[in-house]
Amino acid sequence: MTRSALAAAAALLAVPGVAVAAGARAGFDNTEPLAAMQWYLPADHAWDYWAAQPRLAPIRVAVIDSGIDGGHPDLEGRVVAARSFVGGSPYTDEVGHGTFVAGLIAANPANAEGIAGLAFNARLVVGKVVYPDGSVSVPAEVAAIHWAVDMGARVINLSLGGVRDPLSSRIDTYSPSEQAAVEYAYSKGAVIVAAVGNGSQSPKEPWPYAHYPAALPHVLGVGAVAADNSVPTFSNRDSVYLDLAAPGVSIFSTVPRQLVADPACVDGPYSDCGPDEFHDAIGTSFAAPQVAAAAALLLGRDPALRPDEVMWLLERYATDDTPAGGCADCATGRDALTGWGTLDVAASLSALGEGALLPPRDALEPNDDAGSWAHDVPPLPRTVDATLDYWDDDVDVYRVRLQKGDHLYARLTPRSDARVAVALWSPGTEHVEGLRVDMSRRVAEATTTIAAQERLGAVSRTAGTYYIEAKLLTPTHDPVSYALSIVRQAAPAPSTERMGH
Repeated sequence: MTRSALAAAAALLAVPGVAVAAGARAGFDNTEPLAAMQWYLPADHAWDYWAAQPRLAPIRVAVIDSGIDGGHPDLEGRVVAARSFVGGSPYTDEVGHGTFVAGLIAANPANAEGIAGLAFNARLVVGKVVYPDGSVSVPAEVAAIHWAVDMGARVINLSLGGVRDPLSSRIDTYSPSEQAAVEYAYSKGAVIVAAVGNGSQSPKEPWPYAHYPAALPHVLGVGAVAADNSVPTFSNRDSVYLDLAAPGVSIFSTVPRQLVADPACVDGPYSDCGPDEFHDAIGTSFAAPQVAAAAALLLGRDPALRPDEVMWLLERYATDDTPAGGCADCATGRDALTGWGTLDVAASLSALGEGALLPPRDALEPNDDAGSWAHDVPPLPRTVDATLDYWDDDVDVYRVRLQKGDHLYARLTPRSDARVAVALWSPGTEHVEGLRVDMSRRVAEATTTIAAQERLGAVSRTAGTYYIEAKLLTPTHDPVSYALSIVRQAAPAPSTERMGH
């Protein structure tokens, strides 16, 4: 991108709807030499919350991508762990994508070099999963997620993905192992942030569905906006799995030194001196790391925050995008173009500092599907208390063991005005939602509704592990708490009384 184009993008910050919100703190300055190129930092209200850079807890942020230029002047000393899952060195980035993403998160903000990463407290955990030709290995991604969590990563950025099409199993790329890795990360307290994907990697543009892994439970899916708050056509849409938007047009960041096209280029290993695709960089890949960095700032302020709390603060305190603010096709409230709205770091930090009411804790998560991730509820009878979130966690699954002929009764009572459906699935069920569901294994559903309470009764035909699914059907703003009571009545024992002849 040319400097004149960057200046024009920066000038848009003075346009109503783009400028820092009235009443926001002035914040501390970005003093790095190429600060003028980073129009997205003030657009994010990245540091408006503080008058000076505070001391925050260091937070490990995993960049699962194409590796990193380990000798880059803005990234030296910012990496605490690195490993390649596709061969070669994690400190060599043949593609440049991982180095670009890493700079947005954690470029040294105080070394008088280049740019500043949004999360000045971030420490990078680098997992290389992209081959030199740009292809991504899903098994490598899965292994890298597990490794990063075990290395202490509290935030995981996934600026990669595969096509989701809920209408076609032929092109849908859902991966059970990828979902299991996400569930593992969430269960260990990590915030997972993923790009919703670009139209250029989708069947058409704009594509109406977020890519995987953004389209998985407990993942914060991020789309892109331009400097004028418009949503570019390349940014995938999704009415459920697109949670938040961030700047994704004309983004400036770090590139590997070996990819500098012209050694005489003044700025060195940065966007304007790199390959053409980084000169005017666009993509949801570059929106997601800004959100990951914001998550690191929140966790730096309060390391005890749970992943769902961090997601809540980022989503519910985003700036709602509307036609008046520059997004002509956006609706008031949550929509398919920007989710809850555009990232506002200062608003999320303010909400945390002011004691905003956070969602109730659900100790039974993750329990989003049949199989090993369903929550075990023996012995019966049992009442469990849990929550559902239509946007991030709309399904809970419980497993119960029954003998042939047992009577099972389930009663679900929501604690707010919402409809939660209940269904029973037979032994051998692998999935209760999605394209790969075997509906023949759904053996019963709630047939009695009293007020908002759903009641289900069934008799087991075979012995084995059955699954009770609770699914939130109402698109509420807040999570819905509920009580699920489960009772089993054993089948009558066969009679041992002898009959006379």
